[in-house]
Amino acid sequence: MSEFDLLYDTQEDTRTRFVCFIGDITMHRFDLAITSTNRFYGKKLVTDLQSGRTAVIGPDDLDEEGYLEHVYKVTEEEASELANFLSMVVGTINFTDL
Repeated sequence: MSEFDLLYDTQEDTRTRFVCFIGDITMHRFDLAITSTNRFYGKKLVTDLQSGRTAVIGPDDLDEEGYLEHVYKVTEEEASELANFLSMVVGTINFTDL
């Protein structure tokens, strides 16, 4: 067995919210797992359960043009609906390392 130079190896209890909604305009169904963790400065791990795509998302990411379209491979309209929902879910970023 080869040895690895681990940068970190930790365990923690997390909280995961499973939510499904359908966009008002596009009628696109979103099945999401939103995981809260002590890592990533308070950002959430958001997994699209249909595609398996996951991103670390905070409020700054929702404002970045084209980000959700790129990460989740959705249209601009679908990304807008997803951003509207996620804006109610993601909180502020906490820089605890300072």
